[in-house]
Amino acid sequence: MNMQEAAERADSMLDATIKAVVPEIQWTHDSTTASSCEVWRRRTVLTIISDARRGNFLGVVERHWKKSGYRISAVRKSADVPAVFAQSADGFQITLEFGHKGQAFFEVATPCVEESAVADPASQPNGPAYAPGEIPTPNVRSDFWSATGPAVPPAGQPSSSS
Repeated sequence: MNMQEAAERADSMLDATIKAVVPEIQWTHDSTTASSCEVWRRRTVLTIISDARRGNFLGVVERHWKKSGYRISAVRKSADVPAVFAQSADGFQITLEFGHKGQAFFEVATPCVEESAVADPASQPNGPAYAPGEIPTPNVRSDFWSATGPAVPPAGQPSSSS
């Protein structure tokens, strides 16, 4: 596998993870970094994830990763900057971290692969495309993710724990 193929694999991991988040969140591409044999792909969430829903968000992502066969390698239980870290069977590291003003960040780090050029991601963000360094703090409201009360399942459905 070369670096471009690894970057495409990282993109597919990020695409699948973001697609698993329901209701949908708005996101944009962040920077791509390449070393002599590794690639890092990043996406930044623009949807406001309230403190009250942060655990739900982390739980949805963690369950998706487990269902996808990823091994959870660490969980950072922090009120301000929680995170979950996982690894695929083929050595790709995937991370969800919360940072400044509750902004969520996804990152995939590839294993060392054959050196090659790396193109920009082919997927289009589902909102504005920002240049890295110009991405705003979360500014998109969601009836669910931005709500400040606890998540309540629709009538007749059991609640899920994270």
